[in-house]
Amino acid sequence: VQLVESGGGLVQPGGSLRLSCVFSGFTDDDYAIGWFRQAPGKEREGVSCISSNYPKLWYTDPVKGRFTISRDNAKNTVYLQMNNLTPVDTAVYYCAAGYPRDNYFCDYEAYDYWGQGTQVTVSS
Repeated sequence: VQLVESGGGLVQPGGSLRLSCVFSGFTDDDYAIGWFRQAPGKEREGVSCISSNYPKLWYTDPVKGRFTISRDNAKNTVYLQMNNLTPVDTAVYYCAAGYPRDNYFCDYEAYDYWGQGTQVTVSS
């Protein structure tokens, strides 16, 4: 299994970025894909997760209404559209895949496969 993120960068407050995660190597269709982030000195946290079969989605409260997760199974890609970014969103963003139980749907410890991460910096 392989996951590769792209789309990070430097953006001004209020700006937008779209992260992409291309995944490969799965032999089944039951996995969930999630976006996680880790800021310096902080624990890794779940940002948004999506099941393989809609409609299960999850967002952490600080990004609700600003971030949108989606997936294109034909392209083996999951996207995270991030709007109205603030400096608090600055972190390394990781894409991950796994088979989380419902109560731990976007808990990073429930995900087994990880990408290398992409830096998002929100600064003026």
